[in-house]
Amino acid sequence: MSGLPGVQSVPLEEKQSALSVMLLAFSGDPFFRWFIPEPAKYVKGGIALMNAFGGGKAIENGTAFAPSNYEGASFWLPPGVSIDEELVGQAIMECVPNYIQEELFAVFGEMASYRPEGDCWYLPLIGVDPAHQGRGLGSMMLKHALNIIDEKGLPAFLESSNPANISLYERHGFEVVGRIQVGSSPAVHPMHRAPVS
Repeated sequence: MSGLPGVQSVPLEEKQSALSVMLLAFSGDPFFRWFIPEPAKYVKGGIALMNAFGGGKAIENGTAFAPSNYEGASFWLPPGVSIDEELVGQAIMECVPNYIQEELFAVFGEMASYRPEGDCWYLPLIGVDPAHQGRGLGSMMLKHALNIIDEKGLPAFLESSNPANISLYERHGFEVVGRIQVGSSPAVHPMHRAPVS
């Protein structure tokens, strides 16, 4: 697997570093902060949430990538690996207000309907510490993983929970394929990237 220098697979012993930077990266995300509006609950339950939303599975599979100093991280799930829905459910029960849960699960249901069938790489989370944003780290992490995915000739999929990031993904070959918005939720945009042969 060839990637880019300066980006590495996250080893198990550095799992906490990768989950912590993802928690920081999403602290201002419109979608995440809609369903966890209370700062104390976001900080207390956020690491478990990042782990459940693919962090744990990606790290176990060697498909979590980060710069060497953990200014950011990306959690990719290869074909055959999926988010642990039971863990997600537990994390949500602990930090998401009851009045939001029904709408949130409806959003998740819509998100699932856009997932491609067959072998596909899925990016549940990518983020950069706000103190290091604007330096091209998100682009560097995307390129690293997409080099690996392109070698395998497979498609990729993600959901953009922040409209400000759509142009970044588009520059890397992703296309918006829908818009998901339920009740009071902000819009989430599923995006596909065709295989590069």
